Amino acid sequence: MTVKLAPSAQLRLRATTVAAALSVAWCAFAGVSPASAQTASARPRVQLAQGQPEQPTQQGQTFEEEIVPQRYANNANVDAFVNDMAARHDFDPDALHALFAHVSYSATAVKLVTPSPTPSIKNWRVYQARFLDPVRINAGVKFWRANQATLQRAYEQFGVPPEVIVGIIGVETIYGRYMGNFRVLDALTTLTFDYPNTANRAERQATFRKNLEDYLVWTRDAQIDPTTVLGSYTGAIGIPQFLPSSIVQYAVDYEGSKRIDLRTSQADAIGSVANYLKQNGWETGRPVVWNIATDTGSLGIAQAAATGAPEPRWSLQQLLKAGMLMDQPGLDTTTEAGTPVTVVDLPSPGRPTEYTLGLKNFYVLTRYNRSFFYALAVYELGERVKAQMAATEAGNASSMPAASQ
Repeated sequence: MTVKLAPSAQLRLRATTVAAALSVAWCAFAGVSPASAQTASARPRVQLAQGQPEQPTQQGQTFEEEIVPQRYANNANVDAFVNDMAARHDFDPDALHALFAHVSYSATAVKLVTPSPTPSIKNWRVYQARFLDPVRINAGVKFWRANQATLQRAYEQFGVPPEVIVGIIGVETIYGRYMGNFRVLDALTTLTFDYPNTANRAERQATFRKNLEDYLVWTRDAQIDPTTVLGSYTGAIGIPQFLPSSIVQYAVDYEGSKRIDLRTSQADAIGSVANYLKQNGWETGRPVVWNIATDTGSLGIAQAAATGAPEPRWSLQQLLKAGMLMDQPGLDTTTEAGTPVTVVDLPSPGRPTEYTLGLKNFYVLTRYNRSFFYALAVYELGERVKAQMAATEAGNASSMPAASQ
């Protein structure tokens, strides 16, 4: 049976008809009694984080979630997974079976990861306008001001500038406004065992299986009820939208609370994003992009050199020797001749394709999300917020009365 529910109705149904069974299942899963579970929330917890190669949906967009309850009870593939978790991570098989018996198949998650039979035409200008809108920029200024000391500390520790962290969190969730309303356990289970029949199905199933594994280990060790955490349709959670595997690898307690809480702690989100980028190769003090001149010859070379892959492939010298000109004031082409770059193509229907050069730090941004559009939107949003911060501060300084003599 398929049940279609609006998000609010869905949550009410789960709260009223499934809560008791889930509570018992979680107690067995976590190895605590129902009575002792009442005090488990007081123990140190690790909350969630980050988004993987998932195209960002329009922020604020909600879905009528379509679910199939109890699809994973008496399921041979789930049984094999449970046996593996018991053997490698010392889980109680009966407790895991009880947990999965109350997991719902999310048809909505499957629909959202299934490629459209008629893919939409890429449009950089539309994408850019969506993520560089006044609401997001103003929210970024407010977030930066509220967290200025933490952003500076992260810069000093990890070498990642405040504007880059602000750009990522702004693109991901508008600074925590939209963090997703899908049950993470449902989403990860569905995409592990029922990923749609696509060309990369095996690879994607393996990715979600690893995240499901990490999610169960993480929630058990942190004493978090795995049925209660909400996130995106791919299981990304919190202010910076980390997947469980990224939580395990990169999330940090930056608030000093002795727990990692990426759902409510802006400090933990900031520190975790900075650590993620640093661990993925961020180069302190280095640029993200360089501008290419817009003459016909330079654009022709850019078109020929654009491969669509984010990994830096060319050296700056190769492109300059081919005849490409740069529009980057202060660029020392002799010193930077050996710098690896990638040609970033930015198509928009009805307009000439735009190009820029991405450096190592641009590539690092694509580790958060592989899309060129995403990485450049993060960079540009951070720069716009930084510029507005500077303009506001300059305006405030000029409006101050002169000091009395």
